[in-house]
Amino acid sequence: MKLLEPGTRLDGFVVGECIHAGGMAHIYRVHYAQGVADPGFPMAMKVPRMTAGDGAENIVSFEVENQILQGLSGPHVPRFVAAGDLNRLPYLVMEYVQGQTLQHWLEQDALPTVGEVTRLGAAMAYAAHSVHQQNTVHLDLKPANVLIRPDGAAVLLDFGLSCCAHYPDLLAEQLRKAVGSPIWIAPEQVVGVRGDPRSDIFAIGVMLYQLLTGELPFGEPQTAAGLRQRLWMDPTPPRQLKPDVPPWMQEIVLRCLEPEAANRYPSAAHLAFDLTHADQVSVTERGHKTKGTGFRTHFKRWIKAAGMHYQPSPLPMQQIEEVPIVMVAVPNKDVSDATLYSLRQATARSMGTRPGARLACVTVTSPGESSSVRDHNSETAVQRRYLTQLRQWAQPLNLPSHQTSCHVLESGDVAKALVDYAVGNHVSLIVMGAATHGLKTQRFVATVPIKVAMNAPCTVILVKQALPFEQLGDATQADESV
Repeated sequence: MKLLEPGTRLDGFVVGECIHAGGMAHIYRVHYAQGVADPGFPMAMKVPRMTAGDGAENIVSFEVENQILQGLSGPHVPRFVAAGDLNRLPYLVMEYVQGQTLQHWLEQDALPTVGEVTRLGAAMAYAAHSVHQQNTVHLDLKPANVLIRPDGAAVLLDFGLSCCAHYPDLLAEQLRKAVGSPIWIAPEQVVGVRGDPRSDIFAIGVMLYQLLTGELPFGEPQTAAGLRQRLWMDPTPPRQLKPDVPPWMQEIVLRCLEPEAANRYPSAAHLAFDLTHADQVSVTERGHKTKGTGFRTHFKRWIKAAGMHYQPSPLPMQQIEEVPIVMVAVPNKDVSDATLYSLRQATARSMGTRPGARLACVTVTSPGESSSVRDHNSETAVQRRYLTQLRQWAQPLNLPSHQTSCHVLESGDVAKALVDYAVGNHVSLIVMGAATHGLKTQRFVATVPIKVAMNAPCTVILVKQALPFEQLGDATQADESV
């Protein structure tokens, strides 16, 4: 198929310059012909290659992207505009997103700083989580398919190899082989499992490894046998290649690259949480090691992988809901033991029904509170004191350290601070104490729990205090402030 000439008119569009000529498609700038209302954003047209030497996957990928892109929404995907008839000239017209692909950072003379890598990784994780919430897994995440907007947000491009639970998986039906880019493909994809959102987490881990070290964790395999090695092989630890990589960052990257999906982050939201709360990352031996995994371990994994039977993946949204990020708002002033006990019991029940969920213990302090404390007049000292109280409160829950984190927020508006935290960290469930005001009072005064319940982006559980034992019979009522 020849390139379209600039000025060509096609179904009300005027074709401009070709801005990308890839192995599977050409991309052109386009605009509406005169007299057609402008959509308010620049557009691009994607036309699949259909020469005699091109494989059938080009057309199949076009059909996949055509059906999936129309159903996706949000700031992390291009907006769909129109599609052409496959019998005449197949094309997709979508939003042309301003920004630079991740490849830009990999082509620089110097590697990005750890701070930059953290920012880019969190942006990718947020974008992937948004797509996963729409029951779609990208399955071809790589530097050329991740675009970073000027505001720092990530946009995922090219859904031609993706899998959406709402549509038939055309690639699985028509192509009986591993589908994906060899450098970034996840182990389960190698053996034909599609639809697991943790496959995208693996790909993000590969890109984080590249950004940190300038190297590829698994090289550039050209054969099926080379691809299968990632079912049991670990990459060289980043700290062996770049000793200045912090242990917490290596912990995150190597967890993303675990051969078995169950050992990776359970959702992209969990990955983003660790990337944006580096001080809360629980560093294990994985984060400190500077030598590769030994032969014996790899051999055991090889035997296990040889007899492994991969099961079909559950719906991405279902998988996300099973391992949510749970936030508990813990009061820090004028609070009774009964309230703290009741909150802990409710939190334990919520976590007990969601194995693998992440718990964020949050408290909110007033601005300038540090200056009012005589013996602890530094903000750091006040933060440490409240963090210690939160950890003591959470200790009886007996949760693994990598599942629990504590956060002290400072704000004059407690409800807004809690809601903003929930939105920014993709919290799925908030547990907090119910207001102690009477119902008549609450008709006129919007309490903190009511404000949170009204504005939170997720489910809110309001806990009424209960006396745990007789000794608390004289416990004072809990204050509503958190």
